[in-house]
Amino acid sequence: MVGLSPDILLRAYAVGLFPMAEHHDDSTLYWIDPEKRGILPLEKFRIPRRLRRTVRQNSFEIKCDSAFEQVIRLCAEPADDRAETWINEEIIELYIDLFDIGRAHSVEAWLDGQLVGGLYGVALGSAFFGESMFSRVTDASKVALVHLVARLKLGGFTLLDTQFVTSHLNQFGAVEIHRGGYRQLLSTALDKNATFQGELEVSALESFIQSTTQTS
Repeated sequence: MVGLSPDILLRAYAVGLFPMAEHHDDSTLYWIDPEKRGILPLEKFRIPRRLRRTVRQNSFEIKCDSAFEQVIRLCAEPADDRAETWINEEIIELYIDLFDIGRAHSVEAWLDGQLVGGLYGVALGSAFFGESMFSRVTDASKVALVHLVARLKLGGFTLLDTQFVTSHLNQFGAVEIHRGGYRQLLSTALDKNATFQGELEVSALESFIQSTTQTS
């Protein structure tokens, strides 16, 4: 991928592709177009009962776009549940460029002034492409995800692409769909405009929580 730029990256997203490296230290990027794509249906988002309590307790201070580079670099680090990541230095720099032009966003969970969890992704039309998340404290990334979905719904987004489905995402209602069905959803989402909501009133968050399905 010689000369990969933010513009080329956005064009790739628009046709259903996304880049990955084999591992953090690999300088080669590959375009990924999985036969089965993970999405998190926004209208069927589920929140486990215990997590609802955590969100309502305001255990974390939630911020958006205040530490984007820090979030993506922490996502790139190995963790207990992943010895290796697919985020190399070129990806980091590319997504920082996307952030600089307002196309990439982060949702961050802070505790006692420290960044302890968060996620980042790309906004295009009314589609949001979730890229990666990290957590250094129990529930930090999960609370960030709840806040992300609340903001996406408030801002008029219609598609949350998770790329793949993991056990972590499955509890929130993530599903796999075939490539053809995904591209139809993507095409529809790209024809609509949405706005990423950096701020979220407490009342709006509570209304969102009440509108979701509760699981055990």
